[in-house]
Amino acid sequence: MSLSLGHYLSIGAMLFALSVVGIFLNRKNLIVLLMAIEMMLLAVNINFVAFSHYLGDMHGQVFVFFILTVAAAESAIGLAILVLLFRNKSSINAQDLNTLKG
Repeated sequence: MSLSLGHYLSIGAMLFALSVVGIFLNRKNLIVLLMAIEMMLLAVNINFVAFSHYLGDMHGQVFVFFILTVAAAESAIGLAILVLLFRNKSSINAQDLNTLKG
């Protein structure tokens, strides 16, 4: 049995839909929100790699490395903000973020 492009696209669509549901259902815990955003980026990366493989072009796979680099930087900055929030408020609720306005 060979996997076709539709299989990869359906996996990417399911991951994307699951992450959208995770964002809308959980708006309080910031760690889960960050994980849902990362899962959304992973779904997009699966689509890029699938199209790149089936079109025989390496541009999609190179673009995935750039997306992963930006995602790693976003995660590092997001976790630094979470550590700062937890040190100041002793919680990681999304409602407590409005106190960090400067």
